Amino acid sequence: MTAGPRRVGGRYFVQNPGPTNIPDRVLEAFRRPAIDFADPEFVAMVDGIWRELPDIFGGADKVVALTTVGHGAWESALTNTLDPGDAVLIPDCGMFGRRWARMARELGYELVRNERHTRRRTEPSDIADILAADTAHRIRSVCVVHTETSTGAVVDLAAMRAAIDAADHPALFVVDGVCSLGIEPLQMRDWGIDVVLAASQKGLMMPPGLSFCALSERAIERNREVTTPRFHLAWGPRFEEGAIYHRFGGTPPIQHMFALREALDIIAETGGIEASVARHRRWAAAVHAAVDGWATAGPWEINIPDPEHRTAAITCVRTGDLDANPLISLARDRFNVSVGSAMLTELDGRAFRIGHLGDLNEPMLLGALGGIETAMTVLDLPRGEGLPPAIASLAATSGL
Repeated sequence: MTAGPRRVGGRYFVQNPGPTNIPDRVLEAFRRPAIDFADPEFVAMVDGIWRELPDIFGGADKVVALTTVGHGAWESALTNTLDPGDAVLIPDCGMFGRRWARMARELGYELVRNERHTRRRTEPSDIADILAADTAHRIRSVCVVHTETSTGAVVDLAAMRAAIDAADHPALFVVDGVCSLGIEPLQMRDWGIDVVLAASQKGLMMPPGLSFCALSERAIERNREVTTPRFHLAWGPRFEEGAIYHRFGGTPPIQHMFALREALDIIAETGGIEASVARHRRWAAAVHAAVDGWATAGPWEINIPDPEHRTAAITCVRTGDLDANPLISLARDRFNVSVGSAMLTELDGRAFRIGHLGDLNEPMLLGALGGIETAMTVLDLPRGEGLPPAIASLAATSGL
């Protein structure tokens, strides 16, 4: 076996768009001994979590937990709300929009697309004309990626809901919130969202392996009607009262539940979801300031030019004609800062992605930016100063 890079002491900075840094308290929760999932202590803990989850999503009527990653939640949302051969509209907004669309096609649904875009967010105009032209209402669901992790764009969900209403279209509004829950504003009830998907490894600060489908009454009613074959990812059996076994479609992920309890406690202790959203906005502004500083004497450019279209979760940095891979490797192997590579084929080797989400604070963020900047210096890459603008940004918002 070939040995990997030698790690020195101190923290390894996981500045990927996910998985993210995990709080020690959450890690310790995984170390708890196994417990009988029928034990009243465990059942009471899970019941408490289920009472809190609807508010985390901004007003869900029910929340389904799945022992799978976000792709499993995608599939669950499709198979539980669509009949065989139904049409589904999934905007082409980046890698995750494309993968969700490919999944829908492979599952036998008719796919409706818009014009491909990767440097802006999905706008209501991208879907409005399509829905207006669908007078037979063949499109049964509009599936939107809230934060596109490959590009760094975020969608205005309230405006998207308004576009669906303006077309007087009955399609369900389904949102991928994997990279936005706890990071971007998300008001499921107020914005008329029918399904929100989420996963554990981003804003919830946990390892991968747990995902959710938060549902409106409309989604629950549609679920009762559709006939697409499904079994383990079916929602219906998980609505049954009684045995906790049914709630998880099998053996509950006991350690993940211990960890989720700890993660929700941390979020509550630090001001709740609204405070979490505000922190992520501060961190994103600091990263944007750093990239703009680098760009004063180099080819660096934020992939999403319009600040209003940028997510608070991640920043995709284009590197012009420079190969991004040596920078990514050096930052990771010598300076213990892990950033994401480009996920779009059209940006292969010409971009990297900085995650600023999850378990993070200002010194950690500045340390990660410093590691990236040091790697640029070692590689003799042209750049302006990034750290001073980032520090100034954080200092200006320190009272928020």
